[in-house]
Amino acid sequence: MEMVLEVLSWISICGGLFFMLVGTIGILRLPDVYTRLHAAGMTDTMGAGFLILGLCFQAISGMMHDHPSWWTVLVRLVLIYAFLLFTSPIATHALARAGLAGGVEPWTNERGEG
Repeated sequence: MEMVLEVLSWISICGGLFFMLVGTIGILRLPDVYTRLHAAGMTDTMGAGFLILGLCFQAISGMMHDHPSWWTVLVRLVLIYAFLLFTSPIATHALARAGLAGGVEPWTNERGEG
């Protein structure tokens, strides 16, 4: 069981790192603020979500080693992810509305198509 948790943990952590890397590349390469906000939002929810899931698996494997504080770590990780799930979309939406209110036009390609 411990080996299964270890493998799941590393798969989740590597998945989170993948989403963080792709989101970072998206932030650097995408053309305007609105598409960059999408990349940043996905980086927060997917990347951080998988990283926290991997850390939760690590905390559960701590239970098998009789660490007395494994459940406090697990509760804290779940609370951190819940905080991210509420704040990330709200912040992204607020930034997009501020951009629209400030007159920042969405990017269009050369042919004038959206």
